[in-house]
Amino acid sequence: MTSYSNNGLEAQGVVNAKDVHWNLTTEPLYEATIKGNHGKLSIGGALVVDTGKHTGRSPNDKFLVEEPSSKDDIWWGPINKPTDEASFENLHRQILSYYQGRELYVQDVYAGADTAHRLRVRVITDVPWHSLFARNMFIRPETEELAGFEPEMVILHAPYLHMVPERDNTNSETAIMMNFAEKLVLIAGSVYAGEIKKSVFSYLNYLLPANGVLPMHCSANIGSAGDVAIFFGLSGTGKTTLSADGSRTLIGDDEHGWSDNGIFNFEGGCYAKVINLSAEAEPEIYAASHRFGTIVENVVMDPVTRTLDLFDDSKTENTRSSYPIDFIPNIEISGKGGQPDNVVMLTADAFGVLPPISRLSADQAMYHFLSGYTARVAGTEKGVTEPEATFSTCFGAPFMPRHPSVYAKMLGERIEKSGAKCWLVNTGWSGGAYGTGERMKIAYTRAMVSAALDGKLAEVASKADPNFGVMVPENCPEVPNDVLNPRSTWKDKTAYDSTANNLRGRFESNFKQFEEYVNDDVKKAGIFSAA
Repeated sequence: MTSYSNNGLEAQGVVNAKDVHWNLTTEPLYEATIKGNHGKLSIGGALVVDTGKHTGRSPNDKFLVEEPSSKDDIWWGPINKPTDEASFENLHRQILSYYQGRELYVQDVYAGADTAHRLRVRVITDVPWHSLFARNMFIRPETEELAGFEPEMVILHAPYLHMVPERDNTNSETAIMMNFAEKLVLIAGSVYAGEIKKSVFSYLNYLLPANGVLPMHCSANIGSAGDVAIFFGLSGTGKTTLSADGSRTLIGDDEHGWSDNGIFNFEGGCYAKVINLSAEAEPEIYAASHRFGTIVENVVMDPVTRTLDLFDDSKTENTRSSYPIDFIPNIEISGKGGQPDNVVMLTADAFGVLPPISRLSADQAMYHFLSGYTARVAGTEKGVTEPEATFSTCFGAPFMPRHPSVYAKMLGERIEKSGAKCWLVNTGWSGGAYGTGERMKIAYTRAMVSAALDGKLAEVASKADPNFGVMVPENCPEVPNDVLNPRSTWKDKTAYDSTANNLRGRFESNFKQFEEYVNDDVKKAGIFSAA
């Protein structure tokens, strides 16, 4: 659709805008971005943008409005921080005032491929490439559906409007505020586009459980026999990489719902992390990241040749590529699949002690889902090599408004009902911790995941890991047997035992916060006594 002088946004409180551009397609949004000096064109056609000092989400600046209709359902704490209705209204007024006299860009999109659980979302912004981001990342309505589009959630996006903390009751010049009663999200002071994406995810994570749908931070794909697999995992664990398997059909790479009808993608695009991306290791994502229509965030580009340097992390390690999902060649265009046959939980264990693949019982799956473990390597400071354990419950704590036990209980019920097999896959280190060992070879991980999904590991003999209780297969096609046993890959067995005992203790300590919400079988599911 084209530009209209009568903005048509009175229902959202937007008046006196200079002009409003409704549901522009890729080409005019490119033109407006380049004309406004918000981005540049790279060789191959990708749109290169810079998000300034915000190269990732700002969790300390995110607030949920404490209001009567939702406050009793929210898991309040350091993640879901409350703000009052007056502070929300103050930010709302400031954004509406900021919009006056400006050109605005509106995208009306769907979140949710299953029409029974679809959310109508309107994204309003004054930056054209953010409008393209919304168009890339969500599901585009058909032209005839736009005429009567009535949003069920509205995002007012003002990335260059800065707050004054002392005046506005915020933590910084940035604020992300969500009001479930008003069905409204306000984003100000951050150019990072991921705030838009994750606001929609957080909103769905609040709405869907009440409708019997489990929202999940996971990727999903389908095998040639119609078998569905889902992959849970935090950033850097390989969720996008492993689900974009050329031998399987991709449903989606990040956010899904699990209903009585099966799995469905929330999105219509991918937001891939592209640091160190190569055509050899990840050809589909690499090709998509160089196409016209793709937005590339914070990637260094040669100013003369316009070539992208995906190995340069001088701006951030969190370089990103946003593109429509049909830029990946082998996709499920409906965004839907049946009940999962396999549930894979990914962790990048930088301590190097978890098995590279293991089978989980349903109770163990709930334990590891509530734990949400991965490990970050320490910063690049010289001499610092100790990994840092990270527990992000449900593999997506920053986006879970309700208590984690709500989602974990639903997962347990879904696993039991579907009969899905559950796996824990360590894509992290082997032969030692970070700094001593080596990162697990992606070829080995792919072979192990393929064997699990194809049913080849189902009949293989296995034994319980003495520290973590998970069942470890004794062999796997295309993987050396000693790789499967993490202790055997360490030269210093005493160091392995000490490190495994340390990590086991971290699991135990972290899980204490959930013990009152689960039964005894789940409490005991995650660990064994030391051998």
